[in-house]
Amino acid sequence: MGVYDLLKPALFAVPPETAHNAVHHLLRGVQGTPVSAAARKRYVVSNERLETTVFDTAFPNPIGVAAGFDKNAEVPRALAALGFGHVEVGGVTAEKQPGNPRPRLFRLREDEALINRMGFNNEGADRVGDRLRRSPAADVPVGINIGKSKSTPLAEAADDYRYTYERVAEHGDYFVVNVSSPNTPGLRELQNREALERILGSLADAGAAPLLVKLSPDLPEAAIEEALAVVDEVGLDGVIATNTTTSRPEGLASPNRAERGGLSGKPIEDSSTELVRFVAERTDVPVVGVGGIANAEGAYEKIRAGASVVQLYTALVYEGPGVARDINRGLIRLLDRDGFDTVEDAVGADLE
Repeated sequence: MGVYDLLKPALFAVPPETAHNAVHHLLRGVQGTPVSAAARKRYVVSNERLETTVFDTAFPNPIGVAAGFDKNAEVPRALAALGFGHVEVGGVTAEKQPGNPRPRLFRLREDEALINRMGFNNEGADRVGDRLRRSPAADVPVGINIGKSKSTPLAEAADDYRYTYERVAEHGDYFVVNVSSPNTPGLRELQNREALERILGSLADAGAAPLLVKLSPDLPEAAIEEALAVVDEVGLDGVIATNTTTSRPEGLASPNRAERGGLSGKPIEDSSTELVRFVAERTDVPVVGVGGIANAEGAYEKIRAGASVVQLYTALVYEGPGVARDINRGLIRLLDRDGFDTVEDAVGADLE
């Protein structure tokens, strides 16, 4: 039994956002200390077979932390010490936002899932940009997820996204346009072609690169295809598939399943993998696979479906700090089983 197994009952005895804040406080406290160095020895898996280069960025392994865990870019170095190959911070908005009223984060323990309606709570682009400027850089790529301020009208969204980008531009290894969170009113309307062209074109003109877009799993296939056409036209560097879903798959057992917000975790694993495959079959840009990953088999399935790298969040809650190490070790075994020299060789192996 590991340390997290001993701590988990206490963490799960308090509200999930309280537990998250406690873990965040702990990570901030040990970041850059001998404790963090000891964690690196315990959790980091160094193996050339796991290394990959995506949108001209070198990743030491394909397992990353999804946006939402480190909204204010406070602990990317601590997360790197837990063995993650990249960290995506944010979503960051132009304005400081408190987010939606609490409670706004819910565990579905029976389903190994979460529902959140956080609402882009963050300290704002000026504060986050200043923190990134002052903080030592992580030794893994750091992506910056950019969202729209709640108070900004949809018609002014392009300027809002550009303001945030310009405040964090010097400190990210890649940038993500988030138009797919279900928790900001009207945000998903920005996934239509005209709005996407304005936002992405404005950021491209500002020099944002590598630039990716994060799509909703709730879009119909025709809308996804139209979004991918914009990706190609604007010359984006990648697609993240996918965000959380407002749908509720059959069979959810937790009484919290009725809560409003975005569902993440095990129940969406298969559907998100299918969307990764759908996107990868229709674009030549790299795909970042997100949704339900909790073990090596789940990560490997998304990689074989076309994901160049993958991300997780919910599994950190249920599996604890060793999850990246365990997945990376498992990936090496799976590469051996299937005769691949590197993880890059396995990307898209299941595509026709």
